[in-house]
Amino acid sequence: MRRKPDLMWILVLVFTLGVVTTGYTQSYFDRPAAAVEAESISPE
Repeated sequence: MRRKPDLMWILVLVFTLGVVTTGYTQSYFDRPAAAVEAESISPE
């Protein structure tokens, strides 16, 4: 019975790392797109 909580914490850790990595990756890819969009909007 001692193994099940350990497995649960490993799954929670993996899930949390996946969420953090996904959020970081999305913000990383959204930033250049926003910069390119801002440049195309500027009148210069």
